[in-house]
Amino acid sequence: MNDEKGGGLDAVGPRLRNLRHERETTLVELSAATGISVSTLSRLESGSRRPTLEQLLPLARAHGVTLDELVDAPATGDPRIHLRPISCRGGMTVLPLTRRPGGIQAYKFIIPGGRPSDQPAPKTHEGYEWAYVLNGQLRLVLGEHDLVLSPGEAAEFDTRTPHWFGAATNQPVEYLCLIGRQGERAHIRARTTSRK
Repeated sequence: MNDEKGGGLDAVGPRLRNLRHERETTLVELSAATGISVSTLSRLESGSRRPTLEQLLPLARAHGVTLDELVDAPATGDPRIHLRPISCRGGMTVLPLTRRPGGIQAYKFIIPGGRPSDQPAPKTHEGYEWAYVLNGQLRLVLGEHDLVLSPGEAAEFDTRTPHWFGAATNQPVEYLCLIGRQGERAHIRARTTSRK
């Protein structure tokens, strides 16, 4: 991770503290809302611990801000398009696609090709998730299931189930992800007759 990207994550602590103080929320209340321990929240706010994506998602949701606002990622690409990619551990890139806080959040994930040494480290957090593969082969470890999803395939699950995403091959994988609040489900409508 270069200094600019690392500096962005290092600056998250003060933003987290300011957001919590603005909302007059205690660490105990924030812990109950996010499932993150009080001691971890305190270390994140002080800057003695760098946040992970699994911590940033529920924190952004609890504070009512988008993920890119929380990490204050630098602008890149075409200035008319205000999408700011976030570089994460292991070379993964996250591109937030929604700008409004609250409700379902949409992201595009790009994971570099897998290495034989990559070992799944499943995580849990509050919420509900939908993943749709655009390119490549996505490996999804979901509870006791080890799945490989191809382009056009999707998965949906409660994020309290331990889960992990990675590239199933040595080629990168791109997928879209929707993350909603606990209990929030997609409303699917299907046309039963064709239009002429």
